Amino acid sequence: MNKPRRQQVSRRLKTGQRRRQLQLLARPWLLPVLALTAVILSGAIGYRITEGWDWGDCLWMVLITISTIGYGEVEPLSQAGRLVTVLIIAGGLLVVQLTIQRVLGLSQSGYFRQVRDIRFRRMLRRMHDHVILCGYGRIGKEIGEQLLLENVPVLVVEMDPKRQRAAQERGLQVLQADATLDETLLEAGLDRCRSLVTALPSNAANLYVILSARGLRNNCRLIARADSDEAASKLELAGASVVVSPYVAGGRVMAATALRPIGVDFMDLLAGSDCEIEEFRLSQDPLVMNQLCNRSLAELALDRRSGAMLLAIRENSTLIANPSSSMTLAPGQMLVVMGSQDQLTAFRTILGDAIDTVETMSGVTPKD
Repeated sequence: MNKPRRQQVSRRLKTGQRRRQLQLLARPWLLPVLALTAVILSGAIGYRITEGWDWGDCLWMVLITISTIGYGEVEPLSQAGRLVTVLIIAGGLLVVQLTIQRVLGLSQSGYFRQVRDIRFRRMLRRMHDHVILCGYGRIGKEIGEQLLLENVPVLVVEMDPKRQRAAQERGLQVLQADATLDETLLEAGLDRCRSLVTALPSNAANLYVILSARGLRNNCRLIARADSDEAASKLELAGASVVVSPYVAGGRVMAATALRPIGVDFMDLLAGSDCEIEEFRLSQDPLVMNQLCNRSLAELALDRRSGAMLLAIRENSTLIANPSSSMTLAPGQMLVVMGSQDQLTAFRTILGDAIDTVETMSGVTPKD
């Protein structure tokens, strides 16, 4: 069975499973609702027969009687009407008692926990353009804090109940499941996420996550934590887009702080502002690039028209920082641009179909 067929069968199974869950949730309330409906209709019919009122007055009398509001009789009741009222009161008490017993039984059986779980999974299905964070240890906690500062939606996948509570207290959505399983990643919205970050304490667990995620979605940006060079090389072979060693990264930041403190301070300021850095890869198609090729940056006026700043142009392994206005664009180049979200959107609109992909610090967004 090919992959699209498997996905179609999986969606059908999930739809059937959700339908069965809703039926199971609705079934406990069926008897109380039917009993209440029977009391209301029987009482209305009783008043209709004994008093000859219209249906509106009959239903109104039943409602104020069964709810014990006691506004008073619509009209003076006959002996038969009073008997109907007594029966309505008795039936209403039975229904209330039945409902209370049912609520207590459902609370003890974990029914309301199931309701919360279904609501949470509905929320998961509505999440788009989010970051999946596997693991909420010391590294995962710091990653979550930085993503919160950027107002990026985050879904934490964590098995440990203590870490789960810590993430929830911080305001993060948490899926308590095993991140190494394919069904967990699919439930977390791997097909809709911006990127996946795995910061589990075990190199083997991170490797399993990367293998599963790459097999499920080939173009997803995957960032993995590694504790050694050997683990980093294996994660890269497994399909990780970026592998980060906390010890190496920490050492580099400390060295950069000692040698280039202004540059490090600038990156910290950038992380706390509304500015972002994106890389726009230009298409390799000459027909699509026809409107841009052989035109200088001065002619295109990208900075002035969008408000964003073109920091560098990367072509193959060569990086040209602060490109001059006489430089021309060519197919396959990568444009490194800084600006606010509105400015970057304007930059993307100006280039139009010439953009092949857009890469940010949060993930890769293929061009539609």
